[in-house]
Amino acid sequence: MSTTTTLPTGPTGWLSVTWRLVDYWITVYRRTWRGSVVTSFLNPLLYVVAMGVLLGNFIKQPPESLDGATSYLLFVAPGLLAAQTMQLVFGETTYPVMGMIKWHKIYASMIATPLTVAQVVCAQLGFIVFRIMTTGFVFILVMTPFGVWGSVGGAVGAFFIQLLLGLAFATPIFAYSAMLRSEEGFTVIFRLLMIPMFLFSGAFFPLHNLPPVLEQIARITPLWQGVDLTRMLSLGTWDTSSALVHIAYLVVLAAVGGRLAVHSLATRLRS
Repeated sequence: MSTTTTLPTGPTGWLSVTWRLVDYWITVYRRTWRGSVVTSFLNPLLYVVAMGVLLGNFIKQPPESLDGATSYLLFVAPGLLAAQTMQLVFGETTYPVMGMIKWHKIYASMIATPLTVAQVVCAQLGFIVFRIMTTGFVFILVMTPFGVWGSVGGAVGAFFIQLLLGLAFATPIFAYSAMLRSEEGFTVIFRLLMIPMFLFSGAFFPLHNLPPVLEQIARITPLWQGVDLTRMLSLGTWDTSSALVHIAYLVVLAAVGGRLAVHSLATRLRS
């Protein structure tokens, strides 16, 4: 006599099924967390000390030249936080995604169960959000003794901005990784997207130092949206109209990227 598996229905049921993948991601993190200790705990301190404190001592500019920051440390630290979020997401949504499709076939085994592709994608994005939470929290703590945060509310707000910024990067990059047949395609996004954004999206110097055309290009990058939001919260220069534009941009990018990620992975697993 055969039995039929009945899955829960509705939003609550959908999430309860997705939650079954938590055990897998906990197991993965238990086996790999030691490799992320240095990047999660030591790198933030080295970044802030090297770029903000040591290099900052040689940079003397009036606040109007540093987007309202009274020192280079206060200017660069929020940018470093947003840039680290971007780098972390690139690392979690490129080779790991391809590995689960091409080398380890883990996605295929997951969808052989009652789980759907959308639930598999949602679970992995949830793990990426967890990684952003842990590294972002540590980075914010490291920045606190240097007087970077003007208020507790600013630090808390910056923490949540990192989650949104991370999702805005994670979903479209996941979609791109799921489409690739070879890891050689990662060279394109690392060299032509991640590195230029890291250097020229306002993390290390104000955008008005760029030529006008490059400045306008930089202003439409996701990283600039996150840098500006984080910096406004850090410096206490919150502008609601600008912030809403940044947030809407990141929300739309994350939502569209999420749909593309599910479609790309489903297509790849069928081929």
